[in-house]
Amino acid sequence: MTSPATHFTHAITRAPAQSVTGGLRAADSGNPDPATFAGHHALYVQTLRETGAKVIELPPLEAFPDSTFVEDAALCLGEGVVLMRPGAPTRAGEVAEIAPALREIYTTVRSVEAGHIEGGDVLVTEREILVGKSARTDAAGVAALQAAVSDWGYSVRELQTPPDVLHFKTDCGLLDADTILTTHRLAQGGCFDGYDLIYVAEGEEACANAVRFNDVVLFPAGFPKTAARLREAGYTLAELPNTEAAKVDGGMSCLSLRFSPS
Repeated sequence: MTSPATHFTHAITRAPAQSVTGGLRAADSGNPDPATFAGHHALYVQTLRETGAKVIELPPLEAFPDSTFVEDAALCLGEGVVLMRPGAPTRAGEVAEIAPALREIYTTVRSVEAGHIEGGDVLVTEREILVGKSARTDAAGVAALQAAVSDWGYSVRELQTPPDVLHFKTDCGLLDADTILTTHRLAQGGCFDGYDLIYVAEGEEACANAVRFNDVVLFPAGFPKTAARLREAGYTLAELPNTEAAKVDGGMSCLSLRFSPS
């Protein structure tokens, strides 16, 4: 089924900069190749368009190596957009850079005014907004997000991202109104009680950050066991190369802001 939490009319992306080689990463697996990354990113954008979305492509920002991961800078909801407060100091300026594009689309723009929070720690379902505290998101940031969206009727639930996992959504992705793709290490604490779960295959934890966009699940290539599980469950996959983004801790959801403005 398609739900409002997975059906979108628009997306914003930003082309990777040459400086992406200096992007943040939890472990060093080598620098991404900018040309290869650009090719992968173009395929990602093409796939979004093929779902029927209008894609707004922003130019690269050489001053911000991680700026292609636009999801961390804002939370787009039907009622308006909330500008985040990234926990990585080198990423703080990305919010001001993307804000003008969001203001052209949304009449209501709010900001997190305290603490720190990044979009990669925020999973929006039809029932609630789940936020995992992490090295980039703290309790003050979660509380500030709750304050920003409370009059829109959203319930924000604070959770804990497992140790050594960068973002909450590093280990999960929404597949439909009731179903979440997740790793065992994330779900074992009960954060997804009441949802239907599909677990990634052992050894394929890096593919948990899949993202449903309209009728297609954007899924990183190279994880055949989990891909088979999703297809058996009835999902249509677009398997996209992600080797370069992964070198700087990037996944499928990180590369776009997805929304349907009111």
